[in-house]
Amino acid sequence: MKLLQTDLHEIETAAELEKLINENENVMVCCGRMGPMCIPVYGVMEELEEERKHIKFYTMAFDNPEAQIIRNAPECRGFMGLPFVMYYKNGKVAHAVSSIQNMQQVTAVLDEHFEK
Repeated sequence: MKLLQTDLHEIETAAELEKLINENENVMVCCGRMGPMCIPVYGVMEELEEERKHIKFYTMAFDNPEAQIIRNAPECRGFMGLPFVMYYKNGKVAHAVSSIQNMQQVTAVLDEHFEK
């Protein structure tokens, strides 16, 4: 059951997240709600999904109990604002950030961690 109204694929279980990050080299996951800090990040991801085919973009509902895999990740310790955004490279966390992000901030992380 989809909890977030976006055009992005929504991850529903921790097992699905593990599978996706292990099967794809570059993965960005935005774990949030349909709130004012999260919606702009989904918009950026929807736009980037078209042009950056080598990166997989996903959402996960913050209130889904399965999202504890992200909420409780050591990289997210101390995060205060939503969304929690995780960048995975070859199955490992490459970068994590919280709160609202604009296109420039997201592309800077993508360029640093996912470009050859």
